[in-house]
Amino acid sequence: MTLSGFPLTHRGSWQLLANPGSKSDDIAAMGILVVDDLPGNRVLLQHILEATGFQNVLLAESADQAFGVLGMNGAKTEPGVVDLVLMDVMMPGMDGIEACRRIKASPDLCDTPIMMVTALSEVESLEDAFAAGAVDYITKPINQVELHARVRSVLALKQAMDERRHRERELERREKELLEVTRLLEETNERLRHLSTLDGLTGISNRRRVMEYMEQEWRRSARDRTWLSVLMIDVDFFKNYNDSCGHQAGDDCLWMVANCLKRNLNRPADMVGRYGGEEFIAVLPETPLDGAVNVADMARESIVSLNIPHPDSAVDPRVTITIGVASCMPGGDSTISDLITGADRALYEGKAAGRNRVAAGQATAAPGKPSEEGEAMVPDAQAAPDHD
Repeated sequence: MTLSGFPLTHRGSWQLLANPGSKSDDIAAMGILVVDDLPGNRVLLQHILEATGFQNVLLAESADQAFGVLGMNGAKTEPGVVDLVLMDVMMPGMDGIEACRRIKASPDLCDTPIMMVTALSEVESLEDAFAAGAVDYITKPINQVELHARVRSVLALKQAMDERRHRERELERREKELLEVTRLLEETNERLRHLSTLDGLTGISNRRRVMEYMEQEWRRSARDRTWLSVLMIDVDFFKNYNDSCGHQAGDDCLWMVANCLKRNLNRPADMVGRYGGEEFIAVLPETPLDGAVNVADMARESIVSLNIPHPDSAVDPRVTITIGVASCMPGGDSTISDLITGADRALYEGKAAGRNRVAAGQATAAPGKPSEEGEAMVPDAQAAPDHD
């Protein structure tokens, strides 16, 4: 007995094709959509598939209904989980080949395998079916063993591809997470590196950062034969200020002085930092002594203009600073220590001369490079004019 080209065999023979097992159970649970315009054909294929162990068989009587089951074209029908489509070639309206082409054109369904179901008289149309995206075919009358083997083979391949894509997506997700963690770690390390160069109280560069920068500029100045100047800055009578106003007020005073000094260094290459206690240091690349003295005197005046009251200063009722200036053209036997010592000596002599002033040491040129006319050759302990 046959039904629409499908031979009927004893149901018991179908049962023998089932092959339970862990992997088989996974494949048996995969969704199969049968698309055929004849109800008898749909039911027969459903019975054969279910009898051989497949548990999730869906039916559609036309291409449009199949699109609805698959959730295509904004169909209102809720989409099912479909891992394989068994598509009849010859159907009224849209045939199976055109339906296959449209399903494969959908980004969400392009990986869903489609098997064509065709009569022997329709085999010549298979070339078009494969061109449309079909992966296999089975001919009528249906051989149950062949159907089971082909369906299981296609589903096993689909399962393996799904697992591989899942692993690839998981690997991609973990790679993105790792890249994000790496980026955050690099940002955190960069912030920590930046914070390690700052003075905790004033927020300007700390002594270590200034010394690193001075070494860098020393090498560059030696290579380019340019002047390098240093300012040593001391807050006048700061111990008296702390004793009179308290340590919190002293901290606030240092913060205001530090940030005022930073604002007065207009060039990006200039750097000011806290040297220790109430002492600050500024590095001025490509700046001869006379230019450094001008910068220092403007900085001194800017501190006075803050009008921070100093109740126990011997030179002014406001907070003031004294600055020692030294310049050199690195080379020969000169060292960074020599330059800092020169600025520190000038600072000492400025304080001895009455404070609230700028004092400049002698500019030292490297051997083979005489001082240019107009570049200040200021004798030791000569102080810039007082601007009180």
